[in-house]
Amino acid sequence: MEFAYHRLARSSPGYRWWKPLVTGLIAAGFFLALTIVLVVIFAVASFAVPAIGAEFMKLVSTGVIDNSSPVILAFSLASVAVILPSIWLARLVMGPRPTGLLSSVVGRLRWRWMLRLLIPAVIAYGASTLVFAVVVPLLAGEQLTAPVVRSDTWIIVAIAVLLVPLQATAEEFFFRGYLMQTFGGWLKHPLFAILLPVPFFTFGHQYDFWGLLDVTVFGVTAAWLVWRTGGLEASIVAHVVNNTVIFAMGGFGLVDVDSKAGSWVEVLISVLTLGLYSWLVLLAAKRFGIARVHVVEPPVPEPVPLAV
Repeated sequence: MEFAYHRLARSSPGYRWWKPLVTGLIAAGFFLALTIVLVVIFAVASFAVPAIGAEFMKLVSTGVIDNSSPVILAFSLASVAVILPSIWLARLVMGPRPTGLLSSVVGRLRWRWMLRLLIPAVIAYGASTLVFAVVVPLLAGEQLTAPVVRSDTWIIVAIAVLLVPLQATAEEFFFRGYLMQTFGGWLKHPLFAILLPVPFFTFGHQYDFWGLLDVTVFGVTAAWLVWRTGGLEASIVAHVVNNTVIFAMGGFGLVDVDSKAGSWVEVLISVLTLGLYSWLVLLAAKRFGIARVHVVEPPVPEPVPLAV
C-alpha cells in the first residue's frame, strides 16, 4: 500500500484514532518541563551576567517581547525551539514507528534534498528581499534605509543564524508534521490536512489583518509543499531562510522585527516569493526523483502445512 505524507500515521498497524490526541497531551507535558528548564537557565545566567539579568527581568516584569534585544530574542526563539524535542519525545512514546515518518515518507529528513533546496530558497528570498528593501521604497518615492551596525548587531545575527533553524524547524514539525498527520489520519483527502492546521498556525502570531493573511499564505503553501514533496524539508528551508533574513535585517536596522502591522504590498510580495519558490522546488523534485509516498508491503501469508 502507498501512503502520502498526511496519511503516514495510518501506515502503522497499531494506529488508533485517539493516539494523536494522547501524543499531543504528552508533548504538552514535555513542553512545559523544558520551558521550566529554559527559564531556570536564563535565570541563572541573569545572576551571573548583570546585562542579561536586566533584559530578562524586563521581559518577566512587562511580558513584552522586544526582539531587538539579543537576550529576549534568544529566549523567544529558544522557547519555541523546545517544541521540537517535545513532539519528538511524545512520538517516541506513542508511535507510530519509525518516528522518522514525522519527517518524510522515507522515515528521516532527506539532508541532501534540503541542501539542494537552498538554491531555490536563495533565489526566491533573495529576489523578495531586493524588492522589499529597494524596489518598493523607490517606487514609493522614499529614501532607502541604510544598514546600521550597532554594538549588538553581530550578536543578533549570530543568534538568528544559530537559533532560527531550531525555532523554524520546531514550528514545521508541529504544524506541518504532527497536526497535518493528525488530521490526515482522521480525514483522507489532503485538503483537510493542508487547511485545518492553518488557523492554529495563523493565530499563533499576533499581527494585524495583513500580517495574519501573510502568515496564512505561508502556512497553506508550506503544507501543500509538504504533501507534494512527501516531507517537511521544503517547508523547513523556506521557514528558516525567511526568518533568518528578517532577524538579520533587523540587526542592521533595516526592518522593525517587533512590528505587528503588515500591508497588502507585503502579502503580494509573499505570494510571488512563495510561488517562485514552489515552482523551483517542484522542478528540483522532478529532476531528483523525490519520493512522495511511503510504500508498505503487505505481510506475506504463512504457508499452510499440508495435512498428513
